[in-house]
Amino acid sequence: MQHLLMELPFEQNALEPYISAETVSYHYGKHHNGYVTKLNALIEGTEYADRALDYIVKYAIGPIFNNAAQVYNHDFYWKGLNPVHTSASVELSEYIERDFGSMQIFEESFLASAAGFFSSGWIWLVITAEGKLEIKMTSKADTPMRYGDTPLLTCDVWEHAYYIDYRNGRPNYLSNWWKLINWNFVSDNLSDFLNDPIAGYNQSCNDTNEVCEYVDYMQSNEHTPS
Repeated sequence: MQHLLMELPFEQNALEPYISAETVSYHYGKHHNGYVTKLNALIEGTEYADRALDYIVKYAIGPIFNNAAQVYNHDFYWKGLNPVHTSASVELSEYIERDFGSMQIFEESFLASAAGFFSSGWIWLVITAEGKLEIKMTSKADTPMRYGDTPLLTCDVWEHAYYIDYRNGRPNYLSNWWKLINWNFVSDNLSDFLNDPIAGYNQSCNDTNEVCEYVDYMQSNEHTPS
């Protein structure tokens, strides 16, 4: 099985002025693409040759794991960005308020964790097997799925994610990255975990009764930028 470089869900200049087209070109076109190329070379002739990416991330070790996890992590990072303003779903907002106190407290905690993380790696919002939202930090290529957590959102804090635009100013990168979060993606990840067909943004109620018509109407409003 040949693993392919994902297509970006936006144009390379769409994240400007917060993340430049030059950064996206290097980050996506060089680093991310490089991990895909190396992964395909490493798995050839091995037990992982015909395995899905998730399987490789969960069970491989050494260079195969490192490159597979970096492909997975980068896929997740890009999907979590959107140049168009989005908002968290009602369900995600409720979970954040329950487990962090408020969206503002969550934002401050997440960005402080990312700014203070003394390593190259990733900062995650995950939901644990017990259904609790937590902020997790993983070094290098590591990923929460190895530990039974379900990722909802990630921020790349390797220097290649921000050095061209911000040099060593990681906090400035983080505050601007926050403005680009694709909350629809995060909300749908929570919905998938909950197995709730109306908790996210992508699922419609798909029925003709009055309750479903109301749900579909409310979801259409939630899609509208505030």
